[in-house]
Amino acid sequence: MAAALRAGGWAGSAPTGYALRGGAASDIVSLLDAGLARAQGQRPGDVVLAEAGPAQWHLAVRTAAGVVHANAGLRRVVERPGMLPWPVVGAWRMEG
Repeated sequence: MAAALRAGGWAGSAPTGYALRGGAASDIVSLLDAGLARAQGQRPGDVVLAEAGPAQWHLAVRTAAGVVHANAGLRRVVERPGMLPWPVVGAWRMEG
């Protein structure tokens, strides 16, 4: 997520201490709220925070075809077509 945003000119802080499980969504939301605008609607480039499991927070970047995200099972970053299969907590975007 941070690499994609930086490629677009973003200079904000990326979440740290980002574990596979645990922590609070509010910590990630606060960091995203501090550097990005809440997204209205959906468009490519939006950062999406989803709950992949209990206390398992997952960040993805929307594309025209779906999302780009780090797939733990494949151990690499992939583009997934369509919508995320998990509940979306919120979405943010760079303004300007």
